[in-house]
Amino acid sequence: MASRMLWASKAASHLKISVFNRGFASVVKDLKYCDSHEWVKVDGNSATVGITDHAQDHLGDVVYVELPEVGASVTQGEGFGAVESVKATSDVNSPVTGTVIEVNEVLSDSPGLVNSSPYEKGWIMKVELNNNGELNNLMDADKYSKFCEEEDSKH
Repeated sequence: MASRMLWASKAASHLKISVFNRGFASVVKDLKYCDSHEWVKVDGNSATVGITDHAQDHLGDVVYVELPEVGASVTQGEGFGAVESVKATSDVNSPVTGTVIEVNEVLSDSPGLVNSSPYEKGWIMKVELNNNGELNNLMDADKYSKFCEEEDSKH
């Protein structure tokens, strides 16, 4: 646990972003989050998407990541791929609507990056945004953190 938090702090420092630490996973302040546990980081008209530390923690060791095709259209709230772990296979939903402009091909050979570096090296796709206004439908770090705590307390 301590090593994960240390990693999150180092990654945040490297990315020059702040991290809010929870007891079991990290939540990055400057990202937006879905209730299906995907994150998005917007830079101008493009967005980087991945699954959260909370999601990868619940999945366990990731063994395969199904990547979308470059040029494919994705829609906010709809599936674009899957993450397979030793425990389960989980659909991955897009937090934004747009066109896939890049995928993280490294995940084909190193799917474990989703576990070890969910906010940095484990990103899944980059999307050219169709509608920045959709970001208002997503949670900020504080709301997502509370959402996870409430969700976990039900289990």
